[in-house]
Amino acid sequence: MATIHKNLSEIGTELPSAADMRIGIVVSEWNEQITGALLEGAVRTLKNAGCDEQNIEVKRVPGTFELSLGAQFFAEYTDVDGVIVLGCVIQGETRHFDYVCQGVTQGVTQLMLSWNMPVAFGVLTTENLQQAIDRAGGKYGNKGDEAAAAVIKMIALQIEMEPEETEADRKKIN
Repeated sequence: MATIHKNLSEIGTELPSAADMRIGIVVSEWNEQITGALLEGAVRTLKNAGCDEQNIEVKRVPGTFELSLGAQFFAEYTDVDGVIVLGCVIQGETRHFDYVCQGVTQGVTQLMLSWNMPVAFGVLTTENLQQAIDRAGGKYGNKGDEAAAAVIKMIALQIEMEPEETEADRKKIN
């Protein structure tokens, strides 16, 4: 459904408990007014779902293009269950917008599939600053809330679907 008809902060269904989840959040420094608001929304939703603040780790990267690598660093160097990427790209006069949006979208998709880790896409791609404000705590809610809900749901789905390791399986490995 188009954002114009939906408040992003209205999750709709009760979220699974995030009490035992460890979440990494990578936030773009570019458009900090917007990304800061997205971060507030994401953290709020995680806490409301039971995630302990000490299980939420936030790292910043220079821009939206760098979000994919920042998320990969979480996958490679930490023990998080999932990652949220938060950024904002506002259309300018050049095609730079297209390249950044395409690059981060492909990078996040590739990361999820190669690392088998949920990565929630909380990147606004707007035509102007007002559209970004409207989606970062404004009249359409907060995309950060939506990204946090998505990562919680995907982590819960992964836990539900992963086969449980048995004692026999552990002995085969050792």
